[in-house]
Amino acid sequence: MGNRKVVIVGGVAAGASCAARLRRLDEFADIIILEKSSNVSYANCGMPYYIGKDISDASSLIVQSPQSLYKRFRIDVRCNSEVVSVDTVNKMVTVRDDEKEYQESYDQLVLTPGCHPRKLFVSLPSLRNVEDAVRIRESLDNAESVGVIGGGFIGIEVAENLVKRGKKVTLFEYADHILTNLDPDIVSYLEDQLKSNGVELLTSARIFSVTRDENGYTVEFNDGSTCREDYIVMAAGLLPSTGFLEDSGILLDEQGYIEVDEHMRTNVDDVYAAGDAVSVINLVTGKKAHIPLAGPANRQGRIIADNLCGIESTYEGSLGTSIIRVFGLSGASVGLNTAQILKEYGKCETICTHPSSHATYYPGSSPLHIKIFYDKDTRKIYGAQAVGKEGVDKFIDVISTVMILKGTVDDLARLEQAYAPPFLSAKSPANYLGFVAGNEKEGLEELVTVEQALSDGNVLLDVRTDREYSLGAFKNSVHIPVDELRDRIDELSEYKDRIIDVYCAVGVRGHIACRILKAYGFKARNITGAYTTYKAMKLDD
Repeated sequence: MGNRKVVIVGGVAAGASCAARLRRLDEFADIIILEKSSNVSYANCGMPYYIGKDISDASSLIVQSPQSLYKRFRIDVRCNSEVVSVDTVNKMVTVRDDEKEYQESYDQLVLTPGCHPRKLFVSLPSLRNVEDAVRIRESLDNAESVGVIGGGFIGIEVAENLVKRGKKVTLFEYADHILTNLDPDIVSYLEDQLKSNGVELLTSARIFSVTRDENGYTVEFNDGSTCREDYIVMAAGLLPSTGFLEDSGILLDEQGYIEVDEHMRTNVDDVYAAGDAVSVINLVTGKKAHIPLAGPANRQGRIIADNLCGIESTYEGSLGTSIIRVFGLSGASVGLNTAQILKEYGKCETICTHPSSHATYYPGSSPLHIKIFYDKDTRKIYGAQAVGKEGVDKFIDVISTVMILKGTVDDLARLEQAYAPPFLSAKSPANYLGFVAGNEKEGLEELVTVEQALSDGNVLLDVRTDREYSLGAFKNSVHIPVDELRDRIDELSEYKDRIIDVYCAVGVRGHIACRILKAYGFKARNITGAYTTYKAMKLDD
């Protein structure tokens, strides 16, 4: 293939994986990685756990060093080397290192610059690379109170690890809820988990300014109120690090992300891009989206290496599959959430269930709280969410796999998953969703969400036990336990011409009650997720 020169701007996931794959395919290419930070390949997802001292040594975060990449792959890695401009006409990049500024030519250029934290207010400490993690960890030694701005993945992980270090932590989130990829009824479990572990959670936090003095930071809100923190960590969103591409002719979208095709090629010949700074296809909507995740970045880097070596390889897009741990609870999602679906499609079918993580008769099972969204006609799955102590990763990975393979919600009923009492139930959570969707498809059951049931104003029928009903119920609901429903059916005769929305604790008894009611000539709908979902929505607060 000749001694062509490939310059890669940025290391970490996409850049390093591209370089290593490229060397395995082409032994004689000149491969140069230009990395702005002092480390070329590191586990940035592990940095919050280094701050919390779960990971004791910063060197554990280093996946590959410049020396190891050279020894094994003969890759020329130049750290502390910032590319400040790109000349695509003459195929040159301008590089600034600790000592000088120089130009480097290329035959092919791979851009993997990643993203940087959004800078708000003063220049607050933020977490982007290993140096940041080391600096923050050391700075926390004398801090008692720490504020974290941003309730996304990094902000929450940092908050959890700060609590482990004995800090008084306040988490500021601009939106009404943390983790905006999740619906409010799912994320509420994670918010409660943060609070029960000592995190002061301030949602809808409208911060006007943050100022620093010799004693710490003052946070001022739009209403004029203030709070003091010894230290602040900024984790409020990411922006693409693509400013150096100005005037390069490389096409960026309105937010500064690099536009690429399915081969990860930009609009300029011999220039490719991958990782957090690129705009990719959302596999649910088919539209461009920004999905900064490590797994997709690694695959994109590999795909670029293939295409550089004549192996036609495509990146179809991403589902945005993600997961987070919050003090022993896990929350995960794939695809779109309710708000995104309604904005894109106007409607969808929703199933909420609350199964056990494994067979309930085997000790140690815990509840899973699950939602799935799909199209009633095409049966296409739009997305899914889950929260629980265990089994969350397994469930989301199953749904993600079905979606990637273009399966439908009905295919979930056909899945064959490994079962033994310590691991799963014979009817897995994914199977159960498929069965419920099948009942809806065959007209055996009509589902309605909690929100729809409350807004429609139909008769609400609680079919739980007397004790369950006494502990809390939907407002203005009629109560008849399901085991007494046949004998007391006449009590509902006045509602014969109205729709009855039925609920139990999680939905199973509600389904049975709906079948009984329909047999007696009533119009009935089962409230999916039932009282457990209603309670998680905190509508009575």
